[in-house]
Amino acid sequence: MADVSHRKADAGPTASPAKLFGEALRFARERAGLTQEALGKLLHCDRTVVTRYEGGHRPMPVDSVMACDDILQTGGMLYLLWKRVDWQADVEHPDWFQKYVDLEAEALAIRVYQSARVNGLLQCADYAHALFRLGIDGGSPALLRDRVTARMGRQKRLLGPDGPLHIAVLDESVIRSVVGDPGVMRRQMEHLLEVGERPNISIQVAPFDCVRVRRPGTSMFLLEMPDGSEWLYSESLCRGHFSDAASVVAEHRGDYDLLRGHVLSVSDSRTLIADAMEEYRYEERRPQGGHMVQEQLQRGQRGRVRRGGPRVALPRRRPGT
Repeated sequence: MADVSHRKADAGPTASPAKLFGEALRFARERAGLTQEALGKLLHCDRTVVTRYEGGHRPMPVDSVMACDDILQTGGMLYLLWKRVDWQADVEHPDWFQKYVDLEAEALAIRVYQSARVNGLLQCADYAHALFRLGIDGGSPALLRDRVTARMGRQKRLLGPDGPLHIAVLDESVIRSVVGDPGVMRRQMEHLLEVGERPNISIQVAPFDCVRVRRPGTSMFLLEMPDGSEWLYSESLCRGHFSDAASVVAEHRGDYDLLRGHVLSVSDSRTLIADAMEEYRYEERRPQGGHMVQEQLQRGQRGRVRRGGPRVALPRRRPGT
């Protein structure tokens, strides 16, 4: 075991205090002759959680730190190091999205509010390909293929037999914003209808006229973890933002629950998605482009009243948009 710890410790210098704390925790654990799984059982958490602690990717709760000082007989050294780490600064590390993916891979429940684009866990391959192609200079086929493969790989756990609970509230802009072409959007709508039938997945749509509750200013994710902690994740233009502060998570969880109470039901949401799918299918057969597709979709929805749900009123297009 000592050889393993030495190899990892000699991997190279790091400027991250969180990673240094993780290295110290790993060294103390291996010196005590414990595996990650054994330490996880003593801390009442999963082995993967210990892996995240030792990698410096996740803040360790203070009570767990103090417990490790006792279990590993480090004389308070771990707690001393833990206090010196600026965990918030580490959360905003440039590898912020990987941090989210790692949390997502462990989460027992994932609640999402998404605007403008389908969230990654619910994207079909064609939609992901079209979306990534927009942001890759030169359209490198290899890079494009790797990104789509990675995104589809994230979905395996969700779509497996024991997948986590996934509740998604999609702003209607997700359904109406054309990514790729009508064919891509038709396949994406089909995919939403298909995965929405799974017992662990619930999809609801917040229509444009849902004004009774304030919508979040950005897409947000609420994650419940195996150790009982909860995380809030959102994104700004260039970074991701995380918080596990109980008061912050509770506030946004309350807003999310209120929003769900005023959006379309699961059944009415399926009707809206199915209607959009047929409209995209119609447009798929017509030789016309982006703005015409969007205008057709909007025109098809104006004035329509859905059974059991509110009227869906779409905003008028402004000149030049």
